[in-house]
Amino acid sequence: MKICGLSTILRCFHQMPRHYCQNKIQMRHLANNKSSTKRKGVHTTRVPAEKEDMSLIRNIGILAHIDAGKTTTTERMLYYTGLSTHLGEVHHGDTVMDYMEQERVRGITISSAAITLHWNKYKINLIDTPGHVDFTVEVERCLRVLDGAVVVLDSSAGVEAQTKTVWRQADKYSIPRIVYLNKMDKPGASIEKCLTSLKEKLNVEPLLLHLPVGKEVDFAGIVDLVTLKKFVWNLEKSPDGRTFSTENLTAADTSVDYHDILQARTSLIGQLSEYDGELGEMILSYKKIKDIPANAISKAVRKVTIDQNCVPVFCGSSLKNKAVQPLMDAVTHYLPSPLDSTYSFADFYGSDLCALAFKIIHDKQRGALTFLRLYSGSLKSGESSYNVNRECTEKTSRLLHVYANEYHDTNKVTAGNIACVSGLKEIITGDTLTNSKSTALAAATKYHTKMNMEADNNNNNLAILAGFEVPSPVFFCSIEPPSLAAQKHLDNALYCLQREDPSLTVEVNEETGQTILMGMGELHLDIIKQRILEEYRIAVDIGPPQVAYRETIACNAELEENLDKIIGGKEQNVTMMLSIKQDGSTPKFKHVKLEFSHAKPLHRHIKKDQLAALNNGVKSALMCGTLLNFPVTDVCVELHSFTAGYNTSSAMISACASQCIHKLLKQSDPVLLEPMMALTVNQDCFDWCKKSLTSNMILYLERGFPILHLHSKHG
Repeated sequence: MKICGLSTILRCFHQMPRHYCQNKIQMRHLANNKSSTKRKGVHTTRVPAEKEDMSLIRNIGILAHIDAGKTTTTERMLYYTGLSTHLGEVHHGDTVMDYMEQERVRGITISSAAITLHWNKYKINLIDTPGHVDFTVEVERCLRVLDGAVVVLDSSAGVEAQTKTVWRQADKYSIPRIVYLNKMDKPGASIEKCLTSLKEKLNVEPLLLHLPVGKEVDFAGIVDLVTLKKFVWNLEKSPDGRTFSTENLTAADTSVDYHDILQARTSLIGQLSEYDGELGEMILSYKKIKDIPANAISKAVRKVTIDQNCVPVFCGSSLKNKAVQPLMDAVTHYLPSPLDSTYSFADFYGSDLCALAFKIIHDKQRGALTFLRLYSGSLKSGESSYNVNRECTEKTSRLLHVYANEYHDTNKVTAGNIACVSGLKEIITGDTLTNSKSTALAAATKYHTKMNMEADNNNNNLAILAGFEVPSPVFFCSIEPPSLAAQKHLDNALYCLQREDPSLTVEVNEETGQTILMGMGELHLDIIKQRILEEYRIAVDIGPPQVAYRETIACNAELEENLDKIIGGKEQNVTMMLSIKQDGSTPKFKHVKLEFSHAKPLHRHIKKDQLAALNNGVKSALMCGTLLNFPVTDVCVELHSFTAGYNTSSAMISACASQCIHKLLKQSDPVLLEPMMALTVNQDCFDWCKKSLTSNMILYLERGFPILHLHSKHG
């Protein structure tokens, strides 16, 4: 054993990155407070997995438009729960959740980060998601495993473009939400403006639960309409916002308008009574509405939130350390637990393990790490699990609790939780894990029985979790290694990055042999390049990004094609008649549907290898259109007649089909399709656009993007 001297240890310590040292000190702080963490006004106790109450678990995400304050809000939550010893700032590059080097340099969230908090008696599994449009898929896969979400709005801007996108994604998975109006201290902050934008742009009914104490720069705290309590933060006495004053509101309080607050509370109770019968009966039984107890109102708010009839709205200023604690209370009081959420697919597995792999990352020391959401059963460290999608059994090496980029070993994880496992090599994002193959077959049998379907012995894997949709890439570029020797390392890096990021697509051009990298935008591809350089130490050459166009047809066409050649002394003869037509029912950016003529059931008389060759020829031809060699979409190919000689090979059948399709595409008026994008210029920057955009720039935009129109929201 080699013994290091003190000077060597000190030298290694000083060479550590600053944020790494902070995280280590932070983790040591956690280890010393593993049993309980005490804060002013809060006592947190960590419960063993075997005794964990699912009703006290909250699986939530933080969603927002870029720069609305997601990460800042999350950092305050970490600090007030004792998980962080400092208030992380995005502009300082010392946040816990944005731990990737590119995130710290650019000041944006690129990859979602998970962490477990303990607030009062509750356990909160929190996921901080990106706000940039290029990383929408990252938000999508996180929403798939959440029970609730906090949507952060900039109180001076209201609902913005990406807010509508993440809201639509949350609607897709029926996730209950609460809204947090951040930056209440900012000039132009307006609750009325935000409530109006929520109604008009998201078509939801906001339920205002907080009123601000002070406006804009004078914002000092909030009034809780449920409890009629006033919370005020004095940053001179407590700069970090950990301590604050709480007092019951009375008519003698001159800092707020008591009568307006009572009127707002009455309006709140009236809104709730439309959806909660019990509260409606209480209104009739009480002489004064203000005497209705807070716990009855809180119960009604929780009900309408989980039923998604209304959206509770709170306010605060995360950067100024004000009103984050009441937001955390709202998360535990109003958002659902795993017991409040219904998962029909989990019923088929009963008490057995049912888990979804929603994220994969690659750690230099631990290898591939898979993030799991457990819907039923439990998982132990070192236990084997069956992958329903891949039809294989793998053993977990380690079971880990996640704290951003830090991991703590644990022996067992129960249903309702989010955890991380190492050692799974075959799994990919969207796969389902269970205890064994017999468990998967039993679940499939229950599924078939419930759906009144006949079980197919060759396909018993229908009782699996639904994955998520990955949109087609809109930008692509070529990528090359610095040398042939580095090609193998580049292939491995791209493989790992693809497992981590489902929206990243890698293809090899058959004609040129070039590796093509496809993603959701220029920023997305640029970050991939930087990650390859920093994490895998490969100085790749990236070609200029190009738009991923598609091609389609404007009219239908029909053609008979014959191929007759003698190859190797054998006659190769094949004749077929194909037609191509528009097919609007096909989803955008999907390929061909091959159909057969109704007059003759041809597919019954064609051999399987010949049919496969036909499909391959048609699909390969549609991968390269006749205009700019882009894939052809929204078309349907129909086979009317087919004859092939005895010695005709599959390659000749594919060649004939491909040749026929190319001729048909030229006859059917090919059309170029461009990615469509709606661009809205806010009033704040409209004047800047008019001053900054020269006539040449506008002409360039119109030529490059003929579907792009600049307009103001207000005309």
